[in-house]
Amino acid sequence: MGTRKQDAFSCFLAGSDASAFCAVVCDGAGSAAFGGEGASLIVRTVSRGLREHFKRAATVPTDDQIWSWVDECRDLLADVASARGKTRRDFASTLVLLVVSGGDALAVHVGDGAIVVRSTEGAWKALSWPESGEYASTTYFLTDDPAPRLRIDRHGADFDAVAVFTDGIENLALDHAALVPHEPFFRSMVGPLDQATSEGKVRSISDALAGFLSSQRVCERTDDDKTLITASRR
Repeated sequence: MGTRKQDAFSCFLAGSDASAFCAVVCDGAGSAAFGGEGASLIVRTVSRGLREHFKRAATVPTDDQIWSWVDECRDLLADVASARGKTRRDFASTLVLLVVSGGDALAVHVGDGAIVVRSTEGAWKALSWPESGEYASTTYFLTDDPAPRLRIDRHGADFDAVAVFTDGIENLALDHAALVPHEPFFRSMVGPLDQATSEGKVRSISDALAGFLSSQRVCERTDDDKTLITASRR
């Protein structure tokens, strides 16, 4: 429609030994005038909090720390909205966050999108599933009042690959009838990473993924922005 994209994301290794994996994706509400800006502000605020946390600790953040970052995001969005004569709702966005450090994994989620992992036995499972709103084609946002529907779940890190994504690829990646990930999709997405010889971001794989997500056959199945973070450890 000629408008800015409304997804935002960040993926990085944190800590003095770069052992903490962090991935965050946000999807600005299509009904919000500044949803994309809200998504970007949330990603930056949460990412900054994670980097500061892992300068001091090696464990995943506590619930109180997560809520403090959520409150910081909400306060920031309220200030930005007030300066423009808007409401915080005009910057509505979802939040999907995965943090892995040592043997622990933390999933933080508001709204749709999902976190899917591959167990060390090779099976794909969802750590966090999309949550729909009260009405069809609606969901929940970090800006909701009086408080967001924040889900915080903790797991053992008994997996060797992850996928964190916004709702733009849910129809490709999730079997909503059976409530399970669509394994062939994730095998094809992570396979190239398993075979990569370098560490960190692999530009050729990222470029190929971008081409796939913007291809006609994918866009025929979704008209939304599409963000997908994949990672594999060996």
